[in-house]
Amino acid sequence: MRQADARAGRWVHGAVGEAATARLLRRLDGRWWWVRRVLRRPIWRVRHDLRLAGRRFNVDHILVSPCGTAVVVLDTKNWHRGRPTGLVGGRVCCGAEDRHDQVVKVSGYAQAVGKVLPGVLVLPLLVVHGSPVAGGGFEAPVPGGTVWVLGTELLVPRLASAVRGARDPRRAAQLVQRVDSVLRPYTEQP
Repeated sequence: MRQADARAGRWVHGAVGEAATARLLRRLDGRWWWVRRVLRRPIWRVRHDLRLAGRRFNVDHILVSPCGTAVVVLDTKNWHRGRPTGLVGGRVCCGAEDRHDQVVKVSGYAQAVGKVLPGVLVLPLLVVHGSPVAGGGFEAPVPGGTVWVLGTELLVPRLASAVRGARDPRRAAQLVQRVDSVLRPYTEQP
């Protein structure tokens, strides 16, 4: 019973972080009229809580770039507020706790998404709530590449600046359709 309670507590704690990330991402999501009106710049398309058919993991957030050539696979973590997150010996740690396995998982999610979206650049990103992130963000080495680890304060500015004027609404809309065809809401049955 204790294990089930602990697991449920971690799930709720994670869901709080995911909801906070979703609120932050609203500032970039082109489906919101006020974003289009206020920003007047390239806008990301955002999807939340998705899964690939036949896979057990969920992807917290998928972002389609305004240029229609890239997708960001974003995973949210809600780590201990009193412990800083940084690289220790090339591994991501929150305080003294090694959390690198969670960063590697995000890379794996991005690789799986890349397999079903050939020809699309798929980038892994992990955003950390609570724990202060060294320098606001850093690149974490993983087998086959890197994962960006960002604190919440840099999430929106980094994504907003990543596209600097590049925009192809037609290609972006096509990529959104591709994403929607292979990644389904996590609650839907396969």
